[in-house]
Amino acid sequence: MKTLFTNARLIDPEAQTDAPGWLLVVDGSIAAQGDGEAPQADEIVDCGGKCLAPGIVDIGVKVCEPGERHKESYRSAGLAAAAGGVTTMVTRPDTLPAIDTPETLEFVRRRANEAAPVNVLPMAALTKGREGREMTEIGFLLDAGAVAFTDCDRVVSDTKVFSRALTYARSLGALVIAHVQEPILSNGAAATSGKFASLRGLSAVTPMAERMALDRDIALLEMTGARYHADQITTARALPALERAKKNGLDITAGTSVHHLTLNELDVSDYRTFFKVKPPLRSEEDRMAVVEAVRTGLIDTISSMHTPQDEESKRLPFEEAASGAVGLETLLPAALRLYHSEHLTLPQLFRALSLNPARRLGLAAGRLAADAPADLILFDPDAPFVLDRFGLNSKSKNTPFDGARMQGKVLATFVGGEKVFG
Repeated sequence: MKTLFTNARLIDPEAQTDAPGWLLVVDGSIAAQGDGEAPQADEIVDCGGKCLAPGIVDIGVKVCEPGERHKESYRSAGLAAAAGGVTTMVTRPDTLPAIDTPETLEFVRRRANEAAPVNVLPMAALTKGREGREMTEIGFLLDAGAVAFTDCDRVVSDTKVFSRALTYARSLGALVIAHVQEPILSNGAAATSGKFASLRGLSAVTPMAERMALDRDIALLEMTGARYHADQITTARALPALERAKKNGLDITAGTSVHHLTLNELDVSDYRTFFKVKPPLRSEEDRMAVVEAVRTGLIDTISSMHTPQDEESKRLPFEEAASGAVGLETLLPAALRLYHSEHLTLPQLFRALSLNPARRLGLAAGRLAADAPADLILFDPDAPFVLDRFGLNSKSKNTPFDGARMQGKVLATFVGGEKVFG
């Protein structure tokens, strides 16, 4: 089966190009691309001059199976991902119970394969029950299909346990993903410390909590040589340490969330709990420093950190409300704010959304090169709309972008050459 995408604006993050052309897909894989005369094909998709890019690889998606299926299921998350241009969801293990055994991992893999129209790659817990006391059976979980190991937003505060887990993960070539917040300083914090948090009377955490946690983890990486990814770098204070670690040759990468790239601490001014995320939203200076770090490649990946919460969890006083926001369907239009403000080009944006996360996980996706899987999104970067949270496919509707004017609509999503949305 040959499918030809013609009249496309090809966004190639690997070649860092944004140019008109055609793309040929044969049996679910990309066969060729070019800008001259197009080859023959069984099916022709006229892209109408819109953007054709590699599908988004989203690291850190929470799907609430098992345990809290009323918040999000693999079916609803899969539909949301397809509608948002996310062709690969890398799911978190912070479920009830945690995904810390091969049996639980097998359950979620089976559920995902049955229900989700996009690729789903599960992560497993680093310690049993995400309690930070005893590491999981990393080898067995790798064999069962875990692509990385993380305790999500629970920091392993016992340095000996964490160093042993890193050493063991290194011996197996496993990737460890960590949340960089000093756990004592950040405990109970709802905002970032500063004048704004003081005026609002909110319990706050210093940005140094992120830097302190990253410094500790970098020291352990020097000791163990493990493969490591920081899930969210959100402050300017943490960036010099990350840069030094990379220059010193450590196997370290870092991500950030789209919310920290496009929102700041002032957005919580009226105590709207949909803006309560973890770590809390930062100052505008921090936001711009992180945007610049994405532009230069110091921060490698952008993710949605999709965290569904039901209405009861959010309709509480700000400090008591649950943290997190859904983001599978808003990831692309929110990220396109950085393109429209001329902070990032589209190839730079898709380097962080698609290419780098795929590379970090050892996937062939995230590229428009020959032999890459035909996981693609067709989108109009300029299409304006006002977001209505009740139109989202996610079961939970906790998005900070409700009612926001946005630009950028996904027109079609393809997984392995098969259309799953549009």
